[in-house]
Amino acid sequence: MRDRGVKLYNVIFPIWLLWLFPGTWFVVLPACFLIDLLVVTLTLRYLKVKEAGEKVKTVILKVWLCGFAADFIGTVGMLSTLFMDGGSFGGGVGNWLRRNVAAAVERNPFDSIFGLLWVAGCVALAAFFIYLFNYSFCLSKAGLEEGEKKKLALSLAVFTAPYLFFLPTEWLFY
Repeated sequence: MRDRGVKLYNVIFPIWLLWLFPGTWFVVLPACFLIDLLVVTLTLRYLKVKEAGEKVKTVILKVWLCGFAADFIGTVGMLSTLFMDGGSFGGGVGNWLRRNVAAAVERNPFDSIFGLLWVAGCVALAAFFIYLFNYSFCLSKAGLEEGEKKKLALSLAVFTAPYLFFLPTEWLFY
């Protein structure tokens, strides 16, 4: 199935993969929860927070859900490249965007510096929202000091950002 050189397998990982293969949810959901749990627990221990176990219990569900929301925001940035075609931007600019940004994001971000920068921007956007959601919402009633909240939110942003966006989808579909 072709349309302006775009094939059906040009999908963005992992959101569309989860839709195409619903069974992956049974792996992704617990894995994300365990990673969030590990990051929160280790960061609180590193910061020597008293009653860390109780604090983990009060925040982990919100941290996990907000992580998905932040990843979704980054995914919207990734999916926005689907609208980069000659018709949307008119002629030369649209064709250049399609070739140098969208095609790289959809297949392999390492094929183009522009695609790589786009994906890095989407990962950074998601990481920013991971920080913001955790600092502003998830950790607001955790009984942490201001500095501890900032460090924990930053730790979550750095260690749980959606680095899988960099995974070349062509590995999955060729």
